[in-house]
Amino acid sequence: MSVRELLPGLLALCLGAAFARGVEGVVGFNALLVAIAVGFVVANTVGVPKRLEAGIATHGFWLAAGIVLMGASVTLGTVLETGALVLAIVVCVSAGTILVVELLARNVFGITGRLGSLLAAGSGICGVSAVVAVAGAIRARENQIAYAAATVLLFDAVTIVVYPLIGDLLGLSGTVFGVWAGVSMFSTGPVVAVGFTHSELAGQWATMTKLARNALIGVVVLAYASYYARSGGGSHPSARTLLEEVPAFVLGFFALMVVASAGLLSASQRAAIEELYGWLFLLAFVGLGTEIRLAELRRTGLLPAVVVLTALVLVSTLSLAVLLAVF
Repeated sequence: MSVRELLPGLLALCLGAAFARGVEGVVGFNALLVAIAVGFVVANTVGVPKRLEAGIATHGFWLAAGIVLMGASVTLGTVLETGALVLAIVVCVSAGTILVVELLARNVFGITGRLGSLLAAGSGICGVSAVVAVAGAIRARENQIAYAAATVLLFDAVTIVVYPLIGDLLGLSGTVFGVWAGVSMFSTGPVVAVGFTHSELAGQWATMTKLARNALIGVVVLAYASYYARSGGGSHPSARTLLEEVPAFVLGFFALMVVASAGLLSASQRAAIEELYGWLFLLAFVGLGTEIRLAELRRTGLLPAVVVLTALVLVSTLSLAVLLAVF
């Protein structure tokens, strides 16, 4: 595929990303949610012109590149600073969220295994980034990725409004509110925003807790790769098989995390990388939004949102009760 063939679609992605960032700056809506909405509206109204399809289809590459760069924002030192108790809470809540979503999806709402797994990963770890990472390991379909991403982003938009209201209503301390947001909300951006909206202390705890939770993405990808390899009829996968199942961008994520942990990146370099992967995600989500078709959404129904909402209410309530008892 030549650059000339890709250029029109790439330009469309850039325009959509710039529009999403502009809307966020003016109105305050989450730019990622706006980006996926832009793709969705275009695909379901005027449709995607033929000449744009090749360039827009590169959205998977931009997602992968963004995940690799996201490793620069996670350091081992930051994870350790959160303390053993908070790390234990992070692991328990993340595992509990994944388990609850899986059980609800499979046994209560009858959602297919892979879509349920994407919803579980997105809810339990780090939002759309986890959806994409797990999707590569379990060979999920494009429409499943799109539905899971849209559902996660929907609840990002909801929680960024609801959590501060609850924090003020209950008079939560900065530590409790920050850790609660970090362990139960989905994506990093909304977590940090909500934390610092409450207080400086809450923002610091929310950020550290969420980064510790993000670091579990590799473990979850390996676990899902192992499960789906076995369920496909084979024996327990070997280490080599698991390595082949793990997308290259996940390995890149860990590699950059090690580089950041070694102090080889300056503060300005890390800030620049974070800005860059933010734009890459916007490009990707505009393209991802075009994969969502109303006809298919009608067949899927509201079940994915109901599953995630049920798990979110349950897990956030229990985790808040635990945090109030501990701190």
